[in-house]
Amino acid sequence: MAVDTLGHLLTLHVTPADEQDREQVARLAEKVQEVTDESVRLACVNQGYTGGGPCGGRSRARSAPRGHEAARGEEGFVLLPRRWVIERSFGWMACFRRLARDYERLPETLAGLHYLAFAIIMLGRLAELLVQSA
Repeated sequence: MAVDTLGHLLTLHVTPADEQDREQVARLAEKVQEVTDESVRLACVNQGYTGGGPCGGRSRARSAPRGHEAARGEEGFVLLPRRWVIERSFGWMACFRRLARDYERLPETLAGLHYLAFAIIMLGRLAELLVQSA
């Protein structure tokens, strides 16, 4: 899942359970660049994605984002400025019971449910803004 700095969904890539996420991050990076018209230059990624790949510092693709590690602190709890953005988005997804279990047969179904959940979240926020402005 890729989100912007506000935690809103940009795109996602559903992978089978038997594939490594690190090997599939190239497809997600391509989708992010496609959706954002190749405007992303820096991506905050988890520690597992910071090798020499599309989000690592040694990417060959000119338009691929450069990875910036947003990993956990070594000395107990350390607040990292950008790590909470994706964690908050995962928290929003936890409100949707259907997404709590991975029972979907098709990856397209699971991706569609994620897009639907984010659409519901955004419509709720829009309704709050409309009520406040009225």
